[in-house]
Amino acid sequence: MISKTQPARVRFAPSPTGRTHLGSGRTALYNYLLARQTGGQFILRIEDTDRKRYVDGAEEELMEGLRWLGLSWDEGPDVGGPRGPYRQTERKEMYQKYARELIESDHAYYCFCTQRDDTLSAPEQHQQHRELCPTRDLPIAEADARIAAGETHVIRFKMPRGGSITVTDAIRGNIIVENSTLDDYVLVKSDGLPVYHLAVVIDDHLMEITHAIRTSEWLPTFPLHGHIYNAFGWEQPIWIHPSIFLKPDGKGKMSKRDTEALLAEGKSIFLGDFEKMGYLPEAVVNWAALIGWSFDDKTEFFILEDLIEKFSVEKLNPSPAAINFSKLDHFNGLHIRALSIDDLAERLRPFFERAGYTVDNAKKLHQVAEVLQIRLANLAEAPEKGGFFFKDEIHPEPESLIGKKLSANESLEMARHIQTLIQSLPDFSEDTANQPLRHLATKLGYKAGHVFSFLRNALTAQQVSPPVFETMTIIGREKVLERISNAIATLEEIARTSP
Repeated sequence: MISKTQPARVRFAPSPTGRTHLGSGRTALYNYLLARQTGGQFILRIEDTDRKRYVDGAEEELMEGLRWLGLSWDEGPDVGGPRGPYRQTERKEMYQKYARELIESDHAYYCFCTQRDDTLSAPEQHQQHRELCPTRDLPIAEADARIAAGETHVIRFKMPRGGSITVTDAIRGNIIVENSTLDDYVLVKSDGLPVYHLAVVIDDHLMEITHAIRTSEWLPTFPLHGHIYNAFGWEQPIWIHPSIFLKPDGKGKMSKRDTEALLAEGKSIFLGDFEKMGYLPEAVVNWAALIGWSFDDKTEFFILEDLIEKFSVEKLNPSPAAINFSKLDHFNGLHIRALSIDDLAERLRPFFERAGYTVDNAKKLHQVAEVLQIRLANLAEAPEKGGFFFKDEIHPEPESLIGKKLSANESLEMARHIQTLIQSLPDFSEDTANQPLRHLATKLGYKAGHVFSFLRNALTAQQVSPPVFETMTIIGREKVLERISNAIATLEEIARTSP
């Protein structure tokens, strides 16, 4: 049982090698929840030593994504902190110092081998370096001389030839691994920068990390990290390896090809895309938290404050979980409907503006948000479903103004009667307008659906829209009568040219 009273120091330590995806967001979220729940610290550390894969702008996108989710960090490259620097490339001398300590304690060695025999199997390669590497047991003084002469080298961990190691994961328990299955892993590359395995151990120790949450992808090298901790004689953090994500069909891990296919379908696993697609950060947090964790068998709606209170490592599920976009849509709808109208209106504003609408009437935007709230699966749908409220003119399809099984002349006659009635109404409320419009339909010998269908198409140019009376109230009398007049003109033109 992990204590909720002892402050946890946790870190999210991504590599800026590409776009920030949902899996990284969930790892950051779990770390954040544990820190806030225990009154501890959440640290952002950038692991940027893989310079070949480094992507310009990735770090900025990462930070923007975390802020969008509502996750703030206490220490990091942009806010500073007492245990910085928080980018690994700025800690190079520190790693070299500790790597040398491992060499001097006979837990690592300088390797001058130029290449490995890739025709060998992995176990054979392990054995090759343990038994055949000519520099595995090279005296330090001789190795130093070769380095001084400019000879290219790396630093490798000197894995014990026999025995086993036991590492403990808070979700899975003890994991016992035979050392014979482990490699003499590279710790420091030929450019002098450490690989992840060395840097993460040193950084976690120096930053006093108490709990290390990272996905189960790191389980294969988990024993190596245990060995490095033991070599230094340092206390290990509590290790927590949540499950990985699977493709929506549950068949395997997401690949680059899968993400490209999702984008073609209008879906994404990248944090930077969710906002553009109209998803609320509250919904993404809710959804991500429940991919591999649950509070009980019935509670599904959570805001961030709920998760801080209720999250527990013990209820993480170690089994891989498939990404379910239908659940995201479900949570997004729930969270949209949980917003205040004022909040929803301001969140809708940029979507209308990006679609080219001028949204300078706060009252109208508030009214539009109110009628759309129960009709939106995501915010990006708002311009399509409610853009007609902000248009100066609309142009309904002429055929849509002709009632089902009615002629153009019959529809024109009905439209003129509707116009006269609308002009006489004191307001457009359902109580005021509903029955007069229905009586008009009966009087003319038509169905009420004919009347309301004409109004909907004349006022919105859409087959599906918010209720007619609410629509008329928001558009306003002047614009309502103008659009009805335009629809009548269209019907007059059709009637003139009809045989």
